[in-house]
Amino acid sequence: MRMPSVKYQRGEMVMGRWPGSSLYYEVKVLGYDAKSQLYTVIYKDGTELELKEQDIKNAAGFQTRSRSRSRSRSPGRRRSRSRSPARTTRRSSSRTAAAVAAAAITESAPSSRRDTKLKDTLEVRLSPLQQTKAAENNSNNKHERKEEKQKEENNTANRVNESESKVEAEPEKNQGRYNLRRRKDDGDAKPAEARPEQLEEKDAKLAAAPAASTPLDFGGKMGAYFWLLFLPAWVLFLILQVNLEDPSLANFPSPLPPLEAFWDAQALGFVILWVFFQALLYILPVGKLSDGMPLRSGERLKYRTNGFFAIMVSAVAVAVAVHQGVDLTYIHSHFLQLATASFLISILLSVYLYVRSHYAAPGQLALGGNSGNVVYDFFKGHELNPRIKNFDLKFFCEMRPGLIGWCLINFAMALAEMKQQGLDAPSHSMILVNLFQLLYVVDGLWNEEAILTTMDLMHDGFGFMLAFGDLVWVPFTYTLQAYYLVSHPNPLSLPALAAILTLKLFGFYIFRKSNSEKNAFRRNPSDPKLSYLKTIPTATGKSLLVSGWWGVVRHPNYLGDLIMALAWSLPCGFSHLLPWYYMIYFIILLVHRDSRDMSECRRKYGSAWDEYCRTVRYRIIPRVY
Repeated sequence: MRMPSVKYQRGEMVMGRWPGSSLYYEVKVLGYDAKSQLYTVIYKDGTELELKEQDIKNAAGFQTRSRSRSRSRSPGRRRSRSRSPARTTRRSSSRTAAAVAAAAITESAPSSRRDTKLKDTLEVRLSPLQQTKAAENNSNNKHERKEEKQKEENNTANRVNESESKVEAEPEKNQGRYNLRRRKDDGDAKPAEARPEQLEEKDAKLAAAPAASTPLDFGGKMGAYFWLLFLPAWVLFLILQVNLEDPSLANFPSPLPPLEAFWDAQALGFVILWVFFQALLYILPVGKLSDGMPLRSGERLKYRTNGFFAIMVSAVAVAVAVHQGVDLTYIHSHFLQLATASFLISILLSVYLYVRSHYAAPGQLALGGNSGNVVYDFFKGHELNPRIKNFDLKFFCEMRPGLIGWCLINFAMALAEMKQQGLDAPSHSMILVNLFQLLYVVDGLWNEEAILTTMDLMHDGFGFMLAFGDLVWVPFTYTLQAYYLVSHPNPLSLPALAAILTLKLFGFYIFRKSNSEKNAFRRNPSDPKLSYLKTIPTATGKSLLVSGWWGVVRHPNYLGDLIMALAWSLPCGFSHLLPWYYMIYFIILLVHRDSRDMSECRRKYGSAWDEYCRTVRYRIIPRVY
């Protein structure tokens, strides 16, 4: 039996249509599957796709048609640089504050030349003019008349708002014609046509243009007032409640202690000494200098990622201090005063950050903290990456004093349990809590570079929300399980201990594996080591990861985090709800974050997101949610 002839041979360079559009890019044929009648092709950026024969065109014929259309243009139209097909190009949409860890989204569209200074600054939707077979078969004259008619009908759609972007687009090889259209949510004002003489001047100014604020989070301006009052009050309530003999959340809150009980100068000195000690370890020329993700200006900041070194040195310093007779149970007995001192430092830091943000260049401001409202911007963070020379304040606070301090407090609680209960060694429950949370922190510091791709570092400004969270919320609420066990021991049987340990390791595996896949894919989607991962392309030029754990649920990292949170709480038993606070808080936080991600991604990726949701049905917990 005679096999059907193959039109395009292996290794041949052709023009392949990008799925879901009428855009053609130069691709290389890798092979042909006679059974499915599909060609496997590879784009210049390493993306491999399977295309039908009708989605592939001969490169020589494609170029001939492009030159023919170029010659048929009238001189008047050639002068309009903003509408010339030879000068139009795609622009990648700006990364917004609601970018999700969920879909592990990264740049992976076919490559084109981009102005790096304008990368991620201008958000433009490119909608191709559909090519028809009739237009391809008509003569040049007929094609020209049809093109003129089409341009008249789409005159408004072919203009770019002068106040937003009069950008001279660069040529992209063998690319069809496009319209530059304003996004639907940009308003109804009529766009002004960009004049050629204004384009180069506008290009130079765009990178330094003030960032427009994104939609307000956390209840908007009124929500900022609420959270500024509620967060410190809630931490105070938890600390006072866990000190009670019966720390039930159903009990009426205990009366406030006298004001002098909140203040201890020695506690303030201890906190300041700890912060400066961690700052010294941070600036030491030890460890790797890592590149951050590209900013709106295209710049990449450098970060000293030596967190693992810092926690190792801190552990040695604590061991030496204990050997020299320093009583770390002071942390347990002065927990409230230490929390007050940390709160004071976070307030002073937040005020400094807000004041200095008014001297920052417009391009250095955070999209989410640029509302113009003093209270909201103070809460959310006005400046994106505040630095004192090369000392990055946000990165330092995110990973060092509070996170390593969390482990120090847990260790102090274990010593306090031994002292209070008259034990020669900590209880099994206390050991599990200490080991589980120590593993979580050490893993984060060992993989410190991964935090550079998170929403906190990429999008959120540094203000009260992050300063309070890093210096107060993490060290003084995440340690509640250890604090609870000091006065409320919970013996564990050997089978229970083994079951809790297994649960923790399972959650940690999911958490680390999914985060590693996401971080590696965001940084370099063309890495040969990631060739096994499957993706769904989107019209924005980014791809949605649907392979590995990301093909099981949309947020596998959330799933792993929740399983670990469950393992942290189980050693405390079921006598009181208070040690389960972290688990309850985390569920609410992740469900809220998931709903935010869903609405933002549906707006951003349209039909591709619907396809993604059909492919990955469950959000966090398989077959449950």
